[in-house]
Amino acid sequence: VAMYVRQPGARLTLLYSHGNAADLGQMYELFVELSSHLNVNLMGYDYSGYGQSSGKPSEQNTYADIEAAYRCLIETYGASEENIILYGQSVGSGPTLDLASRLPHLRAVVLHSPISSGLRVMYPVKHTYWFDIYKNIDKVALVKCPVLVIHGTADDVVDCSHGRALWELSKVKYEPLWVKGGNHCNLELYPEYIKHLKKFITAIEKSPPLKDDSPESSGPSDLETGSESMESSRKSTDVRDKSRSSTDHRRSTDRREKPRSSIDRKDKGRKSVDHPDKPRASVDQSDKPRKSIDRSVYSYMHSVCFTV
Repeated sequence: VAMYVRQPGARLTLLYSHGNAADLGQMYELFVELSSHLNVNLMGYDYSGYGQSSGKPSEQNTYADIEAAYRCLIETYGASEENIILYGQSVGSGPTLDLASRLPHLRAVVLHSPISSGLRVMYPVKHTYWFDIYKNIDKVALVKCPVLVIHGTADDVVDCSHGRALWELSKVKYEPLWVKGGNHCNLELYPEYIKHLKKFITAIEKSPPLKDDSPESSGPSDLETGSESMESSRKSTDVRDKSRSSTDHRRSTDRREKPRSSIDRKDKGRKSVDHPDKPRASVDQSDKPRKSIDRSVYSYMHSVCFTV
């Protein structure tokens, strides 16, 4: 299940992968506001087993889900790879970076409170293990387009160090936004969030799309727009996209998220777009408890790590 918000006159399209404890009914108002504020078309979708999407939640299924949403944008709505920006929030950074690592002409990527990998959310490991999931730390260097990272410095679900590590490894860096005091699910409340996003979209619109198919390409040249700049990283490009192991169908590690408020409403006024107490015309089945894709993997990894 997906929703598409068309913005008249928009040239860019945002493909938004939301966090774990969310669905389209909860994200609807935020998607409409982002489309309007950023002047972009926007598509959001529910992962398998979320809302009214069929199937079961799993890492592998989220990769298939974003691929289906991307194909829908291309084939149904006439979008082109060169004008699509992938936006991944929290666990949504997993399918976002997986797809981005395979699209040579993608326009840009936004990582919002991203995870470097599932295991690293729980343990400060230095290496990638076979049983880890959402290996973003190994895929981000394969992304050829500009990458913007947004992370709260007080994030108590996914530490800000995850965002910093992914930004450092990005091939084409855009000035990151470290939201001072921001937590995991409230970054939209900070004025600098939408301000920084607007500057990023403006910079992307002014920059030429990627045209080089060569795997040796180090990305587009530096782009400067006002005080913003994109710098081409000199990190090694010998990381290869390994075939996914059979363990990649494990469940997600993103923790239950707290209610997130609208980007232009503060503590009073309208309730958050994903406040659990708010009646909504949601695509979620309220009488059918959704399986979170986090708990089982926590217990699984805990048992594996301590057994090893």
